[in-house]
Amino acid sequence: MNPTIELMKSHRSIRKFTEQRIPRETLLELIRAGQSAATSSHVQAYSVIHVTNPTNRERIAELAGGQDYIAHCSDFLVFCADMKRPTEASERTGADVTRGMTEQLLVASVDTALMAQNVALAAESEGLGICYIGGIRNNPEAISDLLRLPKHVYPVFGMCLGYPADQPDIKPRLPVETILKQDVYENDEEHVSAFDASMQRYYSERKGGNKASDWSHNLTPLFDTKLRPHMRDFLIERGFEMK
Repeated sequence: MNPTIELMKSHRSIRKFTEQRIPRETLLELIRAGQSAATSSHVQAYSVIHVTNPTNRERIAELAGGQDYIAHCSDFLVFCADMKRPTEASERTGADVTRGMTEQLLVASVDTALMAQNVALAAESEGLGICYIGGIRNNPEAISDLLRLPKHVYPVFGMCLGYPADQPDIKPRLPVETILKQDVYENDEEHVSAFDASMQRYYSERKGGNKASDWSHNLTPLFDTKLRPHMRDFLIERGFEMK
């Protein structure tokens, strides 16, 4: 297997970092690599806030659910879906612009995720560790105010970057046969059951071995406690009306 694929398959979330700082030029190169990601119609509907103020980092860590590595990693980025820039650019050409369409929300969100994943891969190729922070959507309005985000911009997720202080075990993924379906969507319950068994083994054997669970049980918060019902009203208030 070529080194790029091996690097991609070695991904793990890093939550413990050394005190070594990432050089400024390295960080800029990571962002440039992110900009090379695919983007719908060359819209590039994203902005990245590099949060350097220690007080703001502490506040975001609190708002994101007490994730203190946000405050202590070398660099913390907030990836924002940004329809303000392209909308206003189009408007300046004299176009009759329509705002608030669901498609615009999707384009900006997808563009942002693609860009961020390029940054993550570039960072890992430099020996850095990363951790996505979806917890900023716990309190998106407060974080938007803190970062002074204008209308038509919303924070999608954060990313911690730094030099890893440890190397956690790589978490297994669903078998490729579960994900890759031939021609039509087929039932994958049998594959999921097998994957649950492998995840039970992973949790019992990994460092610490203090968790008794599986993949299916770990999904519970997504449909129970991490519903974030505030997101719809928040997005509408931000100008993403989903018309």
